[in-house]
Amino acid sequence: MKPINVGLLGIGTVGGGTFTVLKRNAEEITRRAGRPIVITTVADKNLELARQVTGGEVKLTDDAFAVVTDPGIDIVVELIGGYGVAKELVLKAIENGKHVVTANKALLAVHGNEIFAAAQKKGVMVAFEAAVAGGIPIIKALREGLTANRIEWLAGIINGTSNFILTEMRDKGLPFAEVLKEAQVLGYAEAVPTFDVEGVDAAHKATIMSAIAFGIPMQFDKAYIEGISKLDSVDIGYAEQLGYRIKLLGIARRRENGVELRVHPTLIPEKRLIANVEGAMNAVLVQG
Repeated sequence: MKPINVGLLGIGTVGGGTFTVLKRNAEEITRRAGRPIVITTVADKNLELARQVTGGEVKLTDDAFAVVTDPGIDIVVELIGGYGVAKELVLKAIENGKHVVTANKALLAVHGNEIFAAAQKKGVMVAFEAAVAGGIPIIKALREGLTANRIEWLAGIINGTSNFILTEMRDKGLPFAEVLKEAQVLGYAEAVPTFDVEGVDAAHKATIMSAIAFGIPMQFDKAYIEGISKLDSVDIGYAEQLGYRIKLLGIARRRENGVELRVHPTLIPEKRLIANVEGAMNAVLVQG
């Protein structure tokens, strides 16, 4: 039984987790898939880190393009992130007839139209469940489970970093800058947290969800985006006095002349924040 050979691009936190899960659950994955799924090659600029994570059990390279052009690779898993080289690698993999799996929400929100068109032309798949709220999972629900529904709107807390910061500001009465530093120390926020605190990450996710829900192209450039960096603990306190909490929401809604797509801090009545949504890393409410 010929295995499905996977080339992994990036062995950071997500890439390392992917490698570990596929190795640990190899027997069960083989049973369900009907064939072994094996990571045969890992590409990363940090070869020493790659060697530590993989134990040297697979082929390692610092040349990701060698992976996407390797005729022995069936599926390329792109976990590098960003808009630049990741786009080149994904398109090159597709050009070489390889299926692609990616968790890169930024790449899909900005360049998804081009990538999906190339994949359709070549007859390969681009899978991206992990790009948006993978723990729910929402992409599969929108594409399959709700196919017969006409979705009117969707809204959700879809950025864990901003949600953590707002919750800490409310619970501890601390200013934004202080809580952001705490989030960075805990590993919840990046050293450069712009995408999270300015709403860009949430807008990437909302763009992808709206495209699937409403059958429109990816239109990240048309989204209204406002983050949480200008909020102060005073704002949080006033909202609480009025019976509200401030949450960064990603919202997409049908309108007569198109689809409204926006991300911004939103006042939510406290009584509507049910337990399994408050504090969740990813939560999406869909009305169809």
